[in-house]
Amino acid sequence: MQLSDFDYYLPEELIAQKPLENRDASRLLVLDPETGETEHRHFYDICDYLLPGDLLVFNDTKVSSYRLFGRKSTGGRVECLLTQKLETNLYKAVVSPGRRLPENTVFRLDCGLDVKILRRYETGERLIRFLSEGDADPVIKKHGLVPLPPYIHEKLEDYGRYQTVYADPEGSAAAPTAGLHFTKELLAKIKDMGVESAFVTLHVGIGTFRPIRCDNIDEHIMHSERYIIPGATAEKVKNAKGRIIAVGTTSVRALESAAEGRRLLREEEADSRLFIRPPYDFKIADGLITNFHIPKSTLLLLVSALAGRENILSAYKEAVELRYRFFSFGDAMFIKPKRGAFSGENRA
Repeated sequence: MQLSDFDYYLPEELIAQKPLENRDASRLLVLDPETGETEHRHFYDICDYLLPGDLLVFNDTKVSSYRLFGRKSTGGRVECLLTQKLETNLYKAVVSPGRRLPENTVFRLDCGLDVKILRRYETGERLIRFLSEGDADPVIKKHGLVPLPPYIHEKLEDYGRYQTVYADPEGSAAAPTAGLHFTKELLAKIKDMGVESAFVTLHVGIGTFRPIRCDNIDEHIMHSERYIIPGATAEKVKNAKGRIIAVGTTSVRALESAAEGRRLLREEEADSRLFIRPPYDFKIADGLITNFHIPKSTLLLLVSALAGRENILSAYKEAVELRYRFFSFGDAMFIKPKRGAFSGENRA
């Protein structure tokens, strides 16, 4: 398939710039992947599509990246986006202007910390060290700004709205945005229905915002992201009595990266370069709660692999016509599991 097969028209004004006042008040497009039929609800109606015994799998990563600003010795401005902490005072980061910041460059941040660039990665990130006698973390957290996606241009008053209500381990450069729709009250209601929950961790990398640059999608080199599958989650997947519904494409990537067979999941911590695109045989995820994704993106290819390219593009066209809100702070989609997606007899 060609990259142009995964394009669609999106008016810029439909890119959501701010979250709604109530997390679960977003609109919800429900897509049947077998018929292509759609329904239009609100996210607080998601319970109408869940069944006792279903297993929801959430990505519990917490956004921990920070944007910091400073100046080179020549006076030029520098922006430093921390993407991964490796050890005390040692980080991966995106620095700009990158071409003017070669290895061994030292610059000072506005918060008073000095930074040295050690080397450049193939991804374009830099390995940097804070030249601080003690741990620089307290200063970073005090002065750093939580980064927002590049398509959000308005200031966010409450950065807590760019975290899920269940976010726990820090390490992500971006939020797993499908989870932003859940409130604690909605999660309690889902639990009372007899729906099970499990958690994986996939630390979203800055590469999630980088476009595919080759026309032949099979030539695309997927970025790497760290994921963790706890033993408790592997057991819940193995023993699930109902359908497994992933919350977000990042949960799907973690689950499928550790899959050993149908409903068989390894307990592990590893890096994933899994590139899910049509055709793909899903071993763990039956259904998916997700947001609307960027044209020609790896995330759009992933949902197309699950629901069918034609179904996805038709649903997106309908969402545009009905003025849905797109991307991180936008509305949601539920890709329903196919009928008979799981019964106790079809376990691998």
